[in-house]
Amino acid sequence: MAVPFENSDEEEAAAPRKPYYEPVSSPSSSESERPSERKEKGRRKKRKRAMGREKLGHESSRKSDVRAWIGSETKPGKDYYFDVHGDRDNLAFGCLYRMDVARHKLQNHSDLSEFDFELLYHRRSSTSSIDNDHDLDVLDTKLKGGRYYSVKFTALERHKGFKHIKVVKKKPSLIPDEYIPLVELHITTENGRNELNSHVELEESWEDELLRRTRELNKMSRDFPHDEKVWLAFAEFQDKVASTQPQKAARLQTLEKKINILEKAVELNPDNEELLLCLLKSYQERDTTESLMEKWEKVLMRHFDSVMLWKEFLLVRQGEFSQFKVSDIRKTYGHAIQALSSACNKLCRQGYQSNDLNSKDSSLVQLELGLVDIYTNLCRFEWQTGHQELATGLFQAEIEYSLFCPSLLLSSHSKQKLFEHFWNSSGARLGEDGALGWSTWLEKEEQNRKETISEEIVEESEGGWSGWMDPFSKDSTAKEENSGKRLDVESTEDNPDNEFTPLTDDVETLLKKLGVDVDADPRTEVKDTITWKKWSQEELSRDSEQWMPIREHSGNCGSLASPYPEDIQDMDRDQLSRVILFEDVNQYLFSLCSNEARYSLISQFIEFFGGKIPRWTCTNNASWLEKVLSLESLEDSISEDLRDASNVCNGAEHPVPMVLESLLGSNSDISRNTSIMVFLRNAILLCLNAFPRNHILEEALITVEELSFSQTSTSISSTKPSRALAKSLLKKDRQDLLLCGVYARSEAAYGNIDIARKIFDMALSSANGLPMELMEHIPLLYLWYAEMEMAACNSSSNAGQFSQRAVHILSCLGGKLKYSPFTAEPSGLDILRARQGFKEQVKNMRSAWAHGDVKESSVALIRSASLFELLTTGWSAGIQIIKEAFSMALPERRSHSLQLESLWMHYLRTLKKYIKQLKFSGVWEVVAQSLQMYPYNPKSFSTMVEVSCLFTARHKVRQLFDEYMQRKPSVIVWLFALAFELGKPGTEHRVHGLFEKALAIDKFQKSALLWRCYLAYETDIACNPSAARRIFFRAIHACPWSKRLWLDGFQKLSSILSAKELSDLQEVMRDKEIHLRTDIYEILLQDEMEV
Repeated sequence: MAVPFENSDEEEAAAPRKPYYEPVSSPSSSESERPSERKEKGRRKKRKRAMGREKLGHESSRKSDVRAWIGSETKPGKDYYFDVHGDRDNLAFGCLYRMDVARHKLQNHSDLSEFDFELLYHRRSSTSSIDNDHDLDVLDTKLKGGRYYSVKFTALERHKGFKHIKVVKKKPSLIPDEYIPLVELHITTENGRNELNSHVELEESWEDELLRRTRELNKMSRDFPHDEKVWLAFAEFQDKVASTQPQKAARLQTLEKKINILEKAVELNPDNEELLLCLLKSYQERDTTESLMEKWEKVLMRHFDSVMLWKEFLLVRQGEFSQFKVSDIRKTYGHAIQALSSACNKLCRQGYQSNDLNSKDSSLVQLELGLVDIYTNLCRFEWQTGHQELATGLFQAEIEYSLFCPSLLLSSHSKQKLFEHFWNSSGARLGEDGALGWSTWLEKEEQNRKETISEEIVEESEGGWSGWMDPFSKDSTAKEENSGKRLDVESTEDNPDNEFTPLTDDVETLLKKLGVDVDADPRTEVKDTITWKKWSQEELSRDSEQWMPIREHSGNCGSLASPYPEDIQDMDRDQLSRVILFEDVNQYLFSLCSNEARYSLISQFIEFFGGKIPRWTCTNNASWLEKVLSLESLEDSISEDLRDASNVCNGAEHPVPMVLESLLGSNSDISRNTSIMVFLRNAILLCLNAFPRNHILEEALITVEELSFSQTSTSISSTKPSRALAKSLLKKDRQDLLLCGVYARSEAAYGNIDIARKIFDMALSSANGLPMELMEHIPLLYLWYAEMEMAACNSSSNAGQFSQRAVHILSCLGGKLKYSPFTAEPSGLDILRARQGFKEQVKNMRSAWAHGDVKESSVALIRSASLFELLTTGWSAGIQIIKEAFSMALPERRSHSLQLESLWMHYLRTLKKYIKQLKFSGVWEVVAQSLQMYPYNPKSFSTMVEVSCLFTARHKVRQLFDEYMQRKPSVIVWLFALAFELGKPGTEHRVHGLFEKALAIDKFQKSALLWRCYLAYETDIACNPSAARRIFFRAIHACPWSKRLWLDGFQKLSSILSAKELSDLQEVMRDKEIHLRTDIYEILLQDEMEV
């Protein structure tokens, strides 16, 4: 091995000694220092240098000590030498390497101080790849011109005008090896070797690609003028061209070309909504706001029945900060609802009500579902702008109007007149105590009217004179008493001895405390920001408490109970704004014909007010995506999945609180939740009259009852709070078997397994002889019973008995036997009969699933068969049942079926349960398939993160997130990517990149949830005040309707913004018509009273 000459102690001993000469003594040298001591001193220095080199190890491998290299020109005096220092770079690349070998070491920037980080940054910038190489002296002239990573070759590589050669590995042929092709491609490389397994492709330059692609798209647009995909691809290619143009004028020219292409496409396809939407988005990049709104209005006049166009227009209208006002957006929502409602009425008149209402694909059902979505968006918009009472009143009015309409053949005008009579009366509305529903109230009112008339007739028939009566005597007496009270109040105010007399300089004192001096220059800035922070806290508190409309006639919820309307007029304007009149809701009312739309309205109403209800639509549906985009805070279902993923990433033994949840705060205010849960309980109880025997609503009702009880009671007891409610419901309908199952599951959740078993046994034993429509849901009842036993099995030491009970229950379902309570372990014959029965039942469902008719009962049967095989044969057989079931459904129907999505999520839970017994490749294949079919489901990403943290590295998880951010972007993807990064050291730049990448997309700029997360991250974690200030102003410009976002600025930026800026922000909120409930002077009065 050729090694460099090095000095060492052994070399000195072997080499011949040179003659030694004593130095001439000087007065400055020490007389006591001898030559032997100087030698020893030199040896110590050499050893010290050698130890220093060994200590550096892999951190330094410079060849600074090399004097010469062995080559053809050098003739060493000795044939060999011992390399005692051990050069690590020798044979690093298989031969003698004269340059430095790169050394890489992971460095954690979170452990560095700010000063150290700046030093590291300057050091890296000073040693960048643009600097000259330190080893150019040993390079030949060819390499001195620059290596492949130099600036020169990098610029050439990125130049789009050059063609590039790409060496691609040859794909293995499916032809057997005995076949020998006549011609083989031989590539001779520079070193003379032939590459037989590769072939060369000559890539086209950007100019060639531009010409070729334009020629192809022009030809395809001429050949297929009615194919929207061709036109959309043509427009997308113009975006790609514009991304390569650095000049603004060139980009504008390309945008004009794109608009011309889309205008031609719309001319040929005037009814295509995708092309219209793409054209309007292109106009948005070029035109002014006024011109854009005019174009939108023209399009909507021609396509007034398009739900998609109305939704997009409302988003665009809502996000224009310069033209945003709550009243204007409210009018736009009214126009959209009236236009779509008239389109629904038109379809009803054309005969859809009698023919196609039962078809889920009918135009009327889809149009009504879109109308319900827009109405829910209106209610959410009113809630987020601070008009909570109006949002609640809108839900009350529409549910009463569409679900509890009297069975009378009325015109739309007559129906609204009749509903106005109900709304202005003293009758209880939806959610209030004693509510009966509009139709029942009308019947009762008519009955009372008839009784009153009959009583008057009886009195007239009896005859006789009973004396004079002054009908106004009571009223006059009440007025006198009221005026007397007012006089007393005035007299007490005029009394100078009154201890409650306010000071004369109250206004001036309050203004000075606010920082406003009446006599001073108006440009003087206010210096008190703590008051504004208290104001924002009080505003949030009132928002959480004041959500129920005030009634004029009844005493519900602190209403305006007064015998005189003039007393109501004298009340505070803020209290009057909480009264929801008929004029506030009449232009948004519409009728619903389909049960699907009615159920969607009820489900979204329950979910809107925080009730727990199973997902009402598939996550691939536009309704789900719009709802997630409009959220201001995390929902419970999404928070649970984020928390599971976060706990797995940080280790189950060291769980941490979910960072996003802690950043956004909690909505679990006890008083607000209690009152809302009582309101929801009354509403769902009334809605069960419109949807009888609906187990989803019944389960939501019992859950709401438990939540309202748990908020008011802190005692721990096994007594079921909703037991009385469930029993009262069962008394009304004893044939409601699924209600028995819901009641039994709620008892099991409280640990009352024996009571739950009695309820299940009673329900299943009485199932024989019931009508077929009730027997249809029997598999769901069997499944709930078996899953309850398995849940008890997991938490008990005696697992065998519980599993035997589950096998007995499922054997009765599979074998179609009459159910009998468990007494002994099922026999082998019963198990065999049940297995064969499950196979036959699943086979009978194949045709229905192929046509897309997937019911909840059939999914329950599949899950029951899977659980049966899992208990009797093993986990592999149980998983195989679900795999075969999915093969029965067509691929295009899987991604849009709510029932199949629920079955797939059950499949993921089963795989996670047996993940240790499965291979990673098999589990990962299912996870990838889940992300492909349901890319917007939170459980898909939660499972992906959990599996990845167990088997793969972090960078692969990040690559997956980046991939789905490009392929299927959604708020869900970014929330899980942020939850994966937050709380880990050294991820600051990654988190910033995720936020900026998300908010760079136009659609996600409308997400108040992402803006709130970003603002909270900058203030609470990154602690960057200037960045937080900048993000806040960007946020309110993008989402001006979100009152919660405005108040976040008051709370989190009170130490950054001045009081003058906060005062200006409040004025802007008033200009935008954001509803404010608290006056700043109230806060100042409270402070003064405390002082």
